[in-house]
Amino acid sequence: MARNEEKAQSMLNRWLAGKQQEVKGDREKRPYLASECHDLNEADKWRQQILREIGRKVMDIQNAGLGEHRIRDLNDEINKLIREKGHWERRIVELGGPDYSKVGPKVTDSEGRSLVEAAGRGAGYRYFGAAKQLPGVRELFEREAPRQVRRTRAEMHRAIDADYYGFRDEEDGILEKVEAEAEAPMRRQAIDEWEEKEAERQAAFADVRGGMPEGGAADAGGQGAREAATATQFVAYVPLPDQKEIEQKVLESKKQQLLKQYISAEEAAKQQQARELLNRR
Repeated sequence: MARNEEKAQSMLNRWLAGKQQEVKGDREKRPYLASECHDLNEADKWRQQILREIGRKVMDIQNAGLGEHRIRDLNDEINKLIREKGHWERRIVELGGPDYSKVGPKVTDSEGRSLVEAAGRGAGYRYFGAAKQLPGVRELFEREAPRQVRRTRAEMHRAIDADYYGFRDEEDGILEKVEAEAEAPMRRQAIDEWEEKEAERQAAFADVRGGMPEGGAADAGGQGAREAATATQFVAYVPLPDQKEIEQKVLESKKQQLLKQYISAEEAAKQQQARELLNRR
């Protein structure tokens, strides 16, 4: 049995509730069907009431400690209110009011997505707040890992351009600089190896020539060595022009080019004069 203070408090609460009801009158109940309302202001009032209920229940369903059954019930109630709100908005349009589905404010969830858009017209059943983490629902929101699709040969060929073949590698000038730095020691090493081999060849050739007798008669060993040296070394003497001859050739070439340019210019001038004479006639 409750204590006397609790009894008195309970009786006081009931008395205050009764006095408020006398002052305000009986609380008006929202019509079960939107078609039963024939006043535009009343229809707008019921729509605002539904919006407040949706907002309050969306806040409540964020609490995951309510239990699975309570969360499912809240989610069902929110979906029902969303459908009911759609009915009232269509009734407002029928009574000559604005179309709130297009211009009115929207109730959104924690992620900023609208909760009441296109209700009852293909939107389907929605899950809010902690309802998304319920067993059997969590799997619906899990995204599958992107599949690794192998590219076809045609797709790989479309990706081939000038960069693939290295045609534009030298445009920035960096590659040429790096190649020049790497080429210098390689060129120096190749020249050193050639000079070393050439020195060895000249030394061997000098030894062969130095081993021959002075009278011109060579023994069998000297004759064989000289034949071997002659066979290994063959020198072709080609007459090369000197500096003056090269300058003379260059000068003649330039004269020929200037003469051709002069002749072509003179022919162009004659053709122009002939055209002018024809035009005058």
